[in-house]
Amino acid sequence: MEQILLEREGYSDRIRKMLGRRMIVALIGQRRVGKSYTMKAVIEEKRRDDNANIIYIDKERAEFDNIVNYKDLESYVKERLAPGKDNYLFIDEVQEIEEFEKTVLDLQAGGLCEIMLTGSNAKMLSGELATRLRGRYIDYRIRGLNYQEFLMFHTLEDNDESLGLYLQNGGLPGLRLMGLENPDLVRDYLMNVFNTILLRDIIEREKIRNIPLLKTLIRFLSDNIGKQFSARSIANFLKSQNTGATTNIILSYLDYLCNAYIIDRVERYNIHGKKIMEFDDKFYFEDLGIRNIIIGGNRRFDIEKVMENVVYKHLARLGYTVYVGQLQKAEIDFVAERPEGTIYVQVTYLLASEDTVDREFGNLKQIRDNHPKYVVSMDRTYGHTNVDGIKHVHLRDFLKMDSF
Repeated sequence: MEQILLEREGYSDRIRKMLGRRMIVALIGQRRVGKSYTMKAVIEEKRRDDNANIIYIDKERAEFDNIVNYKDLESYVKERLAPGKDNYLFIDEVQEIEEFEKTVLDLQAGGLCEIMLTGSNAKMLSGELATRLRGRYIDYRIRGLNYQEFLMFHTLEDNDESLGLYLQNGGLPGLRLMGLENPDLVRDYLMNVFNTILLRDIIEREKIRNIPLLKTLIRFLSDNIGKQFSARSIANFLKSQNTGATTNIILSYLDYLCNAYIIDRVERYNIHGKKIMEFDDKFYFEDLGIRNIIIGGNRRFDIEKVMENVVYKHLARLGYTVYVGQLQKAEIDFVAERPEGTIYVQVTYLLASEDTVDREFGNLKQIRDNHPKYVVSMDRTYGHTNVDGIKHVHLRDFLKMDSF
């Protein structure tokens, strides 16, 4: 099947603006979410410029196996720089090159080329590189396909069946090559991606010894999307399963999972006090297809958990910083902030009873400000009802919104 270089709305424009300003551009995110697609779209555009000299390294391809450390990288790049041209260096999965930052620092300081990197581990821009390049690099979190990109990528109509496919299979671009009509191939692909992340970005990189505990923790998180937990409460539960977990180990493993971008940690936010609270976080998965594979596919689909996860991911993709809202004894599923403003979102499967309606709308009514407030569900009983300024939106419509 022909490969598509899908234009990733919200990413490409910002990246184009940064290239040419002597800033290192780093595309970060979980493996297989589309960092390479985004990079290759930029490369194809630059290749249309006769004065551009492109140096491209893909560390997932065998032909670049000889580039092991920063010295190999320096030799490879400097042999290919073209004097008098606009030189561009693109490196895919740069964290696979030992001490790559030494060469990157040298190239950046000398103004020898524009640099774009991709990486699947948050540590790739930590330590020396982050300290010495402060103000000279910018990173972008690349996420999997949003709902509208999913429709475009798989040439699907916008209907409830397509939404179901998105919630079940997730947004990894590589699924197009498998074909959504082939569930066995989709399952094998998702499991392979998950195992690669687990092995290369967590177990090998972090030198994990208690692999059974790590796998048990991931299954626990996948089965408890949207629940508030402290590391201590997770450790206590896992101890009851005879895992030998401690709070410190759980904290470390959670950090490793977040560093590999397989999960995101969402903190609690006191709406009245306007401050972040330091306990009881929630965790959401970058990709629902991987989450569903971990928990067992249709065996435990758990629609409300999946809905909450996909709403979080949509808000994060739109550039919001997302929190769990705490309002006295009530909880607001999401408080989403960005410079343009704040929104509040409640998520529920169906507004099937007056108690549910009172709870979901009632919690939002307690917030005494004028920021937009939404209740997102999977039924159309209430249509686009506006209750005291609170809007009800069907999930499919919410996932197509890019402003609120």
